[in-house]
Amino acid sequence: MGDRVSRTPQQKTSSSKRVDTMGEDIAATKETAENLEPAGSKLQRAVRRGWYNIFPAFTWLRTYQPKWLRADLIAGVTLAAYLMPAGLADASLANLPPEAGLYACLFSGLVFWLFCSSRHTAITVTSAISVLVGASLGDLAGGDPSRFWALASCTALIVGGLGFIAWLAKAGVIVNFISESVLVGFKCGIALFIASTQLPKLFGFKGSHGDFWERSGYFFSHLRQTNTASLLLGICAFAVLLLGKRFLKNKPVALFVVIAGIVVAASMDLGSLGVKLLGQVPQGLPPFGLPAVHVSDLNDLLPLALGCFLLGMVETAALGRMFAAKHGYRFDPNQELLGIAGANVMAGLGHGFPVSGGMSQSLVNESGGARTPLSGFIGSLLMLLIVLFLSGVLRYLPQPVLAAIVLMAVMGLFNVTALKHFWRADRTEFVVAIAALLGVLGSGLLRGVLIGAIISVVQLLRRASRPRVAFLGRIPGSRRFSDMARHSDNEPVPGALLVRVESRQRR
Repeated sequence: MGDRVSRTPQQKTSSSKRVDTMGEDIAATKETAENLEPAGSKLQRAVRRGWYNIFPAFTWLRTYQPKWLRADLIAGVTLAAYLMPAGLADASLANLPPEAGLYACLFSGLVFWLFCSSRHTAITVTSAISVLVGASLGDLAGGDPSRFWALASCTALIVGGLGFIAWLAKAGVIVNFISESVLVGFKCGIALFIASTQLPKLFGFKGSHGDFWERSGYFFSHLRQTNTASLLLGICAFAVLLLGKRFLKNKPVALFVVIAGIVVAASMDLGSLGVKLLGQVPQGLPPFGLPAVHVSDLNDLLPLALGCFLLGMVETAALGRMFAAKHGYRFDPNQELLGIAGANVMAGLGHGFPVSGGMSQSLVNESGGARTPLSGFIGSLLMLLIVLFLSGVLRYLPQPVLAAIVLMAVMGLFNVTALKHFWRADRTEFVVAIAALLGVLGSGLLRGVLIGAIISVVQLLRRASRPRVAFLGRIPGSRRFSDMARHSDNEPVPGALLVRVESRQRR
């Protein structure tokens, strides 16, 4: 019984032929079945595939397991706890009423989950895009707050249109050509600019308008106007946030700070001490529809919308790639463009402003145990309840607390570690990052985005026109080859010249 049955070469050959013949028979059978299949069923299957490509949610909803719901619920609740303070804080960066940030998070999240291919990316307002909006619309609005708000909402609609066009053109590959050093420099510049807008609020006096240098000069020259109560409250809030980041990672510490700030301000009447409060926040939903802008405004808004779209596209794609690699699922950057499009259209129609994937919110969503994009939808539903029933109490929220939340958030934008890495590994990358940083601080945010994009293109062309060529030799005692300039003991191949054209990886 233990004897092995051996096959002769003739038997193995005949067995292989039988396998090949069987494969041919299966292929022929499939072809015959497809030919016999009614044309109507082929059309239905093609239409169904098309719907699944547009709405990836239809694919995973078919296989959704009930045991996943608990994880998505927990992640959704945790996400909502982060979205509320982020919406309030980033609305102030955009020079918009606080409810605009809540509306943007609410409406964008209701649709993003249908289109996105990433299971963990959370759509939200972000500091970079918010400050870009706030710094770019002042002149066009002419000092009219309602017009400013309408222009911001219209910008979101244009961003949605650009996202849809990019999705049709399959332009998701563009993110591969944006240099990491440019992004690092741009974000560092954004962080410094945001700090110059929030420090006066933390110290309790009104800040200045203008670029980074004007705002910074005004701040240091008016420190004597500091409100002691505001500064103490802001420092306490910032300290709690800092400790929470250190010891309570991925916990809704910002929500606790907001609630504590509201309780302290209401019970101690901080407004009478000169502490500026958030003010009345309307309860309920806004009228859903197109913002009231002139057709002539669209051309003026296009550069801003393009800048917001580029920032949102790069950030959202980077998040999606990171989560897909970590959890082992397929990510389609082009599909995410459709998600950005749908989310921004909803944000614009709902009186919000441009949105994109948010780093901290997405990490919170992942750490909360999200299994599918349904967690984002659940978070938006909870935001809806906040807007309908709880927004009235937000009027007691102190402005220094919001400033502390913003300053804590932008600390993550100023990536000192990356700058140190560029300095040690590649001085050219460091110079590019500093150029992008100075472009933001010296030329303004919108021009800074364009300067960063131009630097990326120039850098790409420079690398493509001057590739490194390695001359290869055989590694002694092996059949492998490597660069002779790095390994002098390699053996040249007689009668042949082996070369390898190298391409530097995008950092």
